[in-house]
Amino acid sequence: MIEVRPGGRRRIDRVLAPGYLTGLGDLPLPVLRERRDEAAQEETDLSYLRRLLHARIDIVRAEQQRRSSGGESSIVDQLATILADNAIGPAKGSGRHQGLEPSRAGEHRRHAEALIGDTDLTDVGSLSESKLASALDTYATEETSVSTFRRQVQEVMDALNAEIAARYQRGSASVDELLDSERGRSDTGSAGGAGSGK
Repeated sequence: MIEVRPGGRRRIDRVLAPGYLTGLGDLPLPVLRERRDEAAQEETDLSYLRRLLHARIDIVRAEQQRRSSGGESSIVDQLATILADNAIGPAKGSGRHQGLEPSRAGEHRRHAEALIGDTDLTDVGSLSESKLASALDTYATEETSVSTFRRQVQEVMDALNAEIAARYQRGSASVDELLDSERGRSDTGSAGGAGSGK
């Protein structure tokens, strides 16, 4: 289960640390934007993990429904629809920020797979009723935890965005400054990409 570790070095530890929103009014605008972007990336990652868990929950429930209704078709026939409904596949477009991609997609998949050990959900038809029920409970509990942290991260994002917006309204920050900042970040990223290709 996901947890926030006080003083931890992971992004979620930083974003949800008690002091992350302390003294926002005294922070330089670039620092505010940096924190806002960091929180947005964490929200994107949590949204992706949440979708992974939703897909697994839907797979287990579909198999339970198939058994209760006496259906004979394999749940594998429904996998494509279930995964499409949960947008599992291309990672882009998770969370509030549709332009961001999960930074730890592989890690999130491994996390979801490890929740119920070596159970292979591509063969849910071979699982016992008790194993299915246990898997559903495990996934649902984890989804609740992930959703809770995601909401907390969104609250952090909202607080940072509110402070940034307030500065523009007060005139202490300008749109030109924002454009210059974004242009500088873009130039730095391009230079870094060119350097990494050598």
